[in-house]
Amino acid sequence: MNNYYMLVIVGELLCGAASIYFDLRRRHMSLLHPVKTSPLVYLDILSTALVLASVPWGLANLLFLHLTTRLTGILEIIFCTATFAYLWGEGRRANQFQRPAGIVLGEFFVLSGVADIALSSIERHHWSSHGGLISILAGGLLLSWIVPRFLKKKEEHHILERLGQQGEIQQPEYTPPTLECPHPERWTMMDSMSAEIEILDFLKQLILTLKPELIVETGTFIGASTIKMAEGLKTNGFGKIVTCEFDPLVYAKAKERIDRSDVAPWIDARNQSSLEMQVQGTIDIFFSDSHLPIREDEIRRFLPQISPNGLILMHDTSSHYKIAREAAFRLEQDGLISMVLLPTPRGLMIGQKRAGRK
Repeated sequence: MNNYYMLVIVGELLCGAASIYFDLRRRHMSLLHPVKTSPLVYLDILSTALVLASVPWGLANLLFLHLTTRLTGILEIIFCTATFAYLWGEGRRANQFQRPAGIVLGEFFVLSGVADIALSSIERHHWSSHGGLISILAGGLLLSWIVPRFLKKKEEHHILERLGQQGEIQQPEYTPPTLECPHPERWTMMDSMSAEIEILDFLKQLILTLKPELIVETGTFIGASTIKMAEGLKTNGFGKIVTCEFDPLVYAKAKERIDRSDVAPWIDARNQSSLEMQVQGTIDIFFSDSHLPIREDEIRRFLPQISPNGLILMHDTSSHYKIAREAAFRLEQDGLISMVLLPTPRGLMIGQKRAGRK
């Protein structure tokens, strides 16, 4: 019997260690080189590991001959596998800035409490689990603390905070599948607001191909697309990109990053609204990547300045986002532009104004 329990313990340790290893790997973290992040992140990782580590104990109960114990073992296995899958998904969303750090821990407490109450009722034929109630209460209190604080912050501020702690992390694109792009995971991203990495490379190639003298970008965010397009300008040896960011905090971080880059001389970064910014000259490429509801207005505003031979780009035009996609269709239906919609995860509209073309 001692050997039997030793096998169970070894199985628990192996399952827990495997969960921790792969969780750290997908978060680009290491126990040997801890990153500056919230302790709740490590507790989230541990919580998921504890759930998977419980599977061998459920298997052990299943091997006992007593009917009630075997039933408990089956339920434990079902609960552990289902809970692990759910918490693993929540951890992925937290890593993609869609959930707060600590949400996995809070949900682990709640689900563990519910399971403890349910299993104790089956084993003892009556409800009796003070531990389960305490666990649910602890999880509820933790969630009521972290979730409202998370929701108060803008998504871009969450990203800035995480970038300051962990730096940039390349990972599969997180946007849900759409009819036009059923496999978004084939693309990669640094965060949920900067354009996909493949789009950034595409933008640079456009600059190298079209040789623009003036680029206007709305929505600088952390400057990823700005710097990528400026790299193309630097290679060309001429040109300028004017980019604007309305949020002062986001602009300050973007300006720091731009100033540290080797393409700062090609960039004119401004802390302004795209609907108020003044730009002199004919625009060769206009890239709209700002606040979704105003993208149509800013394209209409700058359209007279855009060259008939220039390009108009609008990000986030997939059927998942709708606002920008519908704006692109309206611009085309009003006879202002001709456009195509590229089937990328978040969508990219490429258009050209109709007026002035020969």
